[in-house]
Amino acid sequence: MRTVLVTGPGGAGRTTVAAATALASARAGRRTLLVSADAVPGFPAGPAPTRVAEHLDHARLDSAGHFRDELLALQDRASGVLDLLGANRLDGEELTELPGSTQFAALHALRRAAEGDWSHGAYGTLVVDLPPLTEALALLALPGQLRRYLRRLLPRERQAARALRPLLAQFAGVPMPAQWLYEAAARKDAELAAVETLLADSATTVRLVAEPGPAAEDALRTARTGLALHGAGVEAVVANRVLPRHSSDPWFAGLAAQQEKCLDHWHQEWAPGTPVHQAAHLGRDPRGLRELALDGVPAPDAREPGHAAPPWWTEDGGDGVLVWCLPLPGAVKEDLRLVRRGQELLIGAGPFHRIVPLEAALRRCTVSGAALADGVLRVRFTPDPALWPRSR
Repeated sequence: MRTVLVTGPGGAGRTTVAAATALASARAGRRTLLVSADAVPGFPAGPAPTRVAEHLDHARLDSAGHFRDELLALQDRASGVLDLLGANRLDGEELTELPGSTQFAALHALRRAAEGDWSHGAYGTLVVDLPPLTEALALLALPGQLRRYLRRLLPRERQAARALRPLLAQFAGVPMPAQWLYEAAARKDAELAAVETLLADSATTVRLVAEPGPAAEDALRTARTGLALHGAGVEAVVANRVLPRHSSDPWFAGLAAQQEKCLDHWHQEWAPGTPVHQAAHLGRDPRGLRELALDGVPAPDAREPGHAAPPWWTEDGGDGVLVWCLPLPGAVKEDLRLVRRGQELLIGAGPFHRIVPLEAALRRCTVSGAALADGVLRVRFTPDPALWPRSR
């Protein structure tokens, strides 16, 4: 399944471009599902996939409903502990969603799409309207972060204590909650793993949407580093609301010239590896399917794009040294932070952070240096004699 994640600076029209991308895919004959958090003109707004046009279905995230269902289910599983504490149960009618619930609803939708758990069956193309850039980058990092927290707080090796649970329950006189807690953690870990697999798939790419201008230029340059840090490949950049050129009005012509200068920079920075498409300004917000079929917004390539290189790789540095490589286009040396902690590498690039588990061979090495050159971070690992078997 081809998955296209659409995001961009707030107010750039990413929902419109996501809908246009899904329409283009459907008109190319591929069965397509659009998932969005915001309303799309002319599209049904139900949480389950609903037919919009031939080959095209749409599902709108119901973050409030997902938050309510999850909290009520957790309340039911923890009923023994809550009764022991004398807690008053919450009713579904009194629950209001908390900040962050939209991100969890989006992860739930991605998991359902990854597992084919939709009423209309399998799709050839999945188009997801993500939040604005900053929130979208945090969402891409969320599954890995949550799985790491679960492993640290509820390590699987500690589940051996289950054998002592009956004895502890008799001693304390209360039922022990560890069983449902570990089961809930295992279930969530499996769901997050499915989302991680979808996001890491070579058939999953990002389509960036921005209105040409100085602010968008800075935002995309920063986001490029963050996307690379999380291993997300950018399929295309869509310059939205491009003004017509050669206007007789000086003020209007000045805005068009500013956009043209920005587009020249984008072509230099992104092309030819990442095409830059242009969608003309309609003079108003699009209305209905006809106007949502924007010129300049092509269908995603039906073929799996594949990454030019994996998110990171290891090279032979000679003399037994291993070099761990991570592409970070746009990164600045002064903004990089690198810390080795146990079996993990903590990487910071500007406002973005990622914790990468080290491969088995690198765990038996010490970090002996690092450098950023040509948009690639290279970390040198020297074998630790105390951890490597000696040759005779």
